[in-house]
Amino acid sequence: MTSASSSAESAGDSIAHALRDDILAGRLAPGVRLVEEAIAKQFGVSRIPVREALTRLQSEGFVRIVRHRGATVSTTLIQDSRELLQIRRGLETLAAQLAAANGGGTAVDELTQIAAGDDAHRTPFHELVALAAGNLQLAEMLSTINRRVQWGLGNNPEASTGDHRVLAMAILNRSVTQAGYLMDEHLQRDERYFAEKFASEG
Repeated sequence: MTSASSSAESAGDSIAHALRDDILAGRLAPGVRLVEEAIAKQFGVSRIPVREALTRLQSEGFVRIVRHRGATVSTTLIQDSRELLQIRRGLETLAAQLAAANGGGTAVDELTQIAAGDDAHRTPFHELVALAAGNLQLAEMLSTINRRVQWGLGNNPEASTGDHRVLAMAILNRSVTQAGYLMDEHLQRDERYFAEKFASEG
């Protein structure tokens, strides 16, 4: 029973990945209907992993599912992501301020490593800041938003580990205002990168 569940999950992952690629490449245009039965036939699977894949893509903003009408490719993906990046910056700035007020909280050891220039830490930096903030609701919101915008950022060449080091120092020094300012500046780079990357769309 476990292997069957695992197999279905793997198929769902594979289908979600393929559909996501088709949407980003323009092979599936905004507004196109995604028919479960046709997709299941295309991938040689039952409709269960197809449903899982579509549900995941809806959570990432790629697909819109309407009850009794089925799934369609999102018509507002680029605009939604632009708006989410703005929301993300506000929430990340708040997280950095709370993390600084906590002096690094439960993430103090890993933040100390980053401040010292050690990149061997395992937890992604922005997850660490959310953890250090000590606010579970905020961390969950950021997790959802980051999952939805990551496709458009990819490996942003402007992303700076140097920024992370300075931010970690501000958090550890309990410099609330500085931590918020630095995070805001850091994430404005992501928004500029996204805007340039999709300047001709949306």
